[in-house]
Amino acid sequence: MVPYGEPWCERFGEGNKAGYTLVQLIMTSNIIAHFAEETNDMYLDVFSCKEFDPAVVEQVVYDHFYPLTTKKTLVERQAEMR
Repeated sequence: MVPYGEPWCERFGEGNKAGYTLVQLIMTSNIIAHFAEETNDMYLDVFSCKEFDPAVVEQVVYDHFYPLTTKKTLVERQAEMR
């Protein structure tokens, strides 16, 4: 995945979902993460029109964030790259 520009990060929200949101545009779409401070949760969305290996994304999460548990959902789109 090739980044497009610099990442954008902002702290906002309220209640137990307040925290930082990170947005990184990539040449084939975007990666968005939200870190909820009170609950120590992370929500990650890797959206790409180009195929990628979800196991690689999961390994990056384990290598950098050391989660105790994870829940994941994979949505495969039927879009064609042209």
